[in-house]
Amino acid sequence: MTTKPFIMQKLTNNYPTMKVSLVCLLILISFDFYNASAQELRFKIPAASQGQRIEQDFGLGTISVKYYRPNTKGRKIFGGIEPYGVVWRTGANNATIIKLTDTIEVEGHTIAPGAYSLFSIPGPDEWTIIFNKNTDQWGAYSYDEKQDLLRFKVKPVQLAAKVETLTIQFADIHQDDGVLQILFENTGINLRLKTDVNKRVLANIQEAVKGDKKTYYMAAVWYYNHGQDLNQALTWMQEVDKTQPPTINVKYWLARLQLKTGDKKSAIVSANEGLKLALDQHSQEYVRMSKEVLHDAGAN
Repeated sequence: MTTKPFIMQKLTNNYPTMKVSLVCLLILISFDFYNASAQELRFKIPAASQGQRIEQDFGLGTISVKYYRPNTKGRKIFGGIEPYGVVWRTGANNATIIKLTDTIEVEGHTIAPGAYSLFSIPGPDEWTIIFNKNTDQWGAYSYDEKQDLLRFKVKPVQLAAKVETLTIQFADIHQDDGVLQILFENTGINLRLKTDVNKRVLANIQEAVKGDKKTYYMAAVWYYNHGQDLNQALTWMQEVDKTQPPTINVKYWLARLQLKTGDKKSAIVSANEGLKLALDQHSQEYVRMSKEVLHDAGAN
């Protein structure tokens, strides 16, 4: 009679027990794997599309953008992996977020301070730009048009050079206007930004100078630089000059205001006083600027 080897007999005899144990082991492994995937990993793995945060002072506030930057990797992007006419997260991973700390205009549309998701609908000749109120979104999968704050259309620009990595950036930033650019593949989107700083600053100045002479200096400089009431600005700067020890910057702006209002003689006196202070304090910048005032006043 043929007998099974001892090991085979043990396996056969214990098979029911082993089967139960194996099932339990598999359940345990599956549970551990689920736990590991459900919890945050203890080591960092870089995203395939790297994140970027940019911030720009604008007007009386700031604009910040947080987004993830996919690469073309030789693929056709718009009209390809990002179809025309379909809502795009304007980036990768989480929806792109734009935060405003002050009211601004984007392409003529007023947007209040807050945080918004920035979506878009690409097209060959026209894009739809969307500011959406839901900022907790992965991609555009749960995008809800009912949450839109604003939609408007812009014309794309054909770029001369290919942009491999999606780039959102600020360009041509001035006091009251600027551009937010979206650049990817051979397509560029320019969003015109605008704010009315002067109107708001003038209102703030009028309120501030009612009770605080410390604001006279900055108020006078603002008036000079923005073509406001120069006689009022001169009065404020003269008040500052009288109520504190002689300082280079005050003498410089006093001279500038005196020259601007037609009092060349007084401007030359103030500029020379400022020049002496600048030379004593080795301030080459104010030496140069004081000499410029003297030159403009015809003193040399």
